[in-house]
Amino acid sequence: MQHHTTAFLPLGLFAGALVSGSALADATPLEQQLKDLESFQVIAHRGASGHAPESSMAALELAHAWGVDYLELDIQMTSDGELVAFHDDTLERTSNGEGHINDHTLAELKDLDAGSWFNEENPELADDTFAGAEILTLEEVFNRFGQDARYYLETKSPELNPGVEEALVRRLEAYDMIDTGRVLIQSFDQESLLKIHDLNASIPLIQLVWYYPDENNDERLVEWTGVTPGPDEITDADFQAVADYAVGLGTNYLYDGEPVITEDFVEQAQENNLAVHVYTVNDADEMQHLLDWGVNGLFTDYADRLIELTE
Repeated sequence: MQHHTTAFLPLGLFAGALVSGSALADATPLEQQLKDLESFQVIAHRGASGHAPESSMAALELAHAWGVDYLELDIQMTSDGELVAFHDDTLERTSNGEGHINDHTLAELKDLDAGSWFNEENPELADDTFAGAEILTLEEVFNRFGQDARYYLETKSPELNPGVEEALVRRLEAYDMIDTGRVLIQSFDQESLLKIHDLNASIPLIQLVWYYPDENNDERLVEWTGVTPGPDEITDADFQAVADYAVGLGTNYLYDGEPVITEDFVEQAQENNLAVHVYTVNDADEMQHLLDWGVNGLFTDYADRLIELTE
């Protein structure tokens, strides 16, 4: 079940997909996925992570049952080369483990309890079945949802996960997730995205950006990795440089409660063939505000709230 608003982008977005209205019936699944990015996407941030432990099977099952457009997960590598869905570089916040996730084997990670922390932090949402939740491998996620879901996967901290791009592309090809239009790959690390692009140019990519005030001049916004100038200084050429390899931009909306992007920024990105996905929006009024701007998708811990607004 898909939930779309009526806000559509100018025709010609993702022209590379070469899909016109009349040709849509003959569109490949990958072309259809790119076409769908022109309308609004509900992106379940680490699953239904406002309701269940983030990146757990319970959180993914719930979001999937609601009919979200994408299940969003961060992909990291174990010391023995397995791919797992886990956000932080270290284990302490969302498990009873210690240290860097990449220093542990899959077997060591599987022994951890990645659910009880949620019950302790959210007593009103606590559920005994969350206790003992396992850190999931990417294969477990694919084996559970297969072609019935779309996946929005982040190459997380590539400098700590050397080889993650090759391993990820291999898994995506093995599970036939690319030509079937099932996956987007996102990263803050431009080099990581370009590696993915070199390995398989068919995979649609999302360049993540984070805008915040320059520490030497808080009137001026800068981008965390320097992949673009700040929103006040960004040009069509800057957007086009991203559109050379990516189909979209994933951006924050607020920094310290203050907006860092405007409706004009969204429109300019779209005019340069980039979808705009905003992370991580949990407040219904903020969701509605961004919907009114015509953004192409929102990452949220509460996909149920967003679906209510977009139905």
